[in-house]
Amino acid sequence: MVRVVVGSSGSKNNADWLHTEEHELSLLVGEDWENRFAINSIDAILAEHVWEHLTYDEGVQAAKLCFRFLKVGGYIRCAVPDAYLPDEAYQNLVKIGGPGPKDHPAASHKIVHTYHSLRSMFEEADYNVKLLEYCDENGKFHYDDWDETKGFIYRSKRFDHRNKDGRLGFVSLIIDATKPFR
Repeated sequence: MVRVVVGSSGSKNNADWLHTEEHELSLLVGEDWENRFAINSIDAILAEHVWEHLTYDEGVQAAKLCFRFLKVGGYIRCAVPDAYLPDEAYQNLVKIGGPGPKDHPAASHKIVHTYHSLRSMFEEADYNVKLLEYCDENGKFHYDDWDETKGFIYRSKRFDHRNKDGRLGFVSLIIDATKPFR
């Protein structure tokens, strides 16, 4: 089974997955993928807080590139900051350009997705999209139970240490985008 984490930044989660960083496996460089994987060979791709570092058009391009290498029925589990989470401190932290210093990880954020934009981006690349966690336009949080063994997302309702006492301190907009059977 081939399962790949893109932009892993030293994460110890998903231990039995192949962890990669942008300098070795860019979501925008086909040659990086061609040098490591065969077409239709990957079972799953995990991207936790990666796609917000791409513009919308780059996100579609990246989704299309991944599509070539995913097996039919394979998926991308993608988590990004949620533009609809009604928390001022959270929104300041995840905003385009980040909250302050140029070396802050959020300094390279190019988009803050809503469930509409993230779903649309992957559907444009021909995926079937299932929303797992997200806030709607009214700030209401929606949750569809998901299996962490199919891609653990730390910044989620169940696992982030900032979520306690019934308060959501930090969650993500999380989807599974599946390469359909045709």
